Amino acid sequence: MATSGDMALPKAVELMWGREQPGGRGPKRGLTLDQILDAATEVADAEGFAALSMNRVAKQLGFTAMSLYRYVDSKNTLVDLLMDRVVGPPPEIAAGTPWRVGLERWAVAEFERLGRHLWWLDIPLSRPPMGPNNMAWLETALQVLAEAAVPEPVKLQLVMNVSMFVVGKRRFLRDLQEEEGGDFASVMARVLDPQRFPSVSAALSNAAFDDDDIDWERADFEFGLARLLDGYEVFIATFGD
Repeated sequence: MATSGDMALPKAVELMWGREQPGGRGPKRGLTLDQILDAATEVADAEGFAALSMNRVAKQLGFTAMSLYRYVDSKNTLVDLLMDRVVGPPPEIAAGTPWRVGLERWAVAEFERLGRHLWWLDIPLSRPPMGPNNMAWLETALQVLAEAAVPEPVKLQLVMNVSMFVVGKRRFLRDLQEEEGGDFASVMARVLDPQRFPSVSAALSNAAFDDDDIDWERADFEFGLARLLDGYEVFIATFGD
């Protein structure tokens, strides 16, 4: 009976963790894995995740798709590699930083990093990311929570829920920008009956989001993050009571 130690590693994991050198067999073709990933990122940045294919990346490089298969065996492997490459290294958070401050910096850094390549949000998440950059982000966040008086599995849950909040907020803001149909507040003001919807009407009539000097997307994200961390503070302070 095969054990987990006997199972072959996924191709992407082998490449990301340096267990296999890409393009090692056959005549040299003048390509590197870094060049392929850079080209794939350029394609996705310009045309979106849906446009990403081995043929399109090969065209970007001026090679045939068959040339790419010596380095990346499938589009799925390419996407796994990109999922790790695009997030890059995590922020540096000094040891001893209070956990709330550190986790806030970590979340803001993730929010900003995903904002550089919004197509990353369209990658189907069929399994947890397993690359070294993603593991470094996880390690950084868990180190931030090192002194929190909760068990290690709970710390992992706390980190993953912060990350899911960041990804979800990024996706919501991206999708909202892509929708057409005019300004929400002005459209609703024309159709809402204040007698039927008094609270909604009052909230919209205050024009809270009309100040052009404020980055409301960032402000809304930071507000939600702060409320999430408020809950974490209460949870950690009272854990085990």
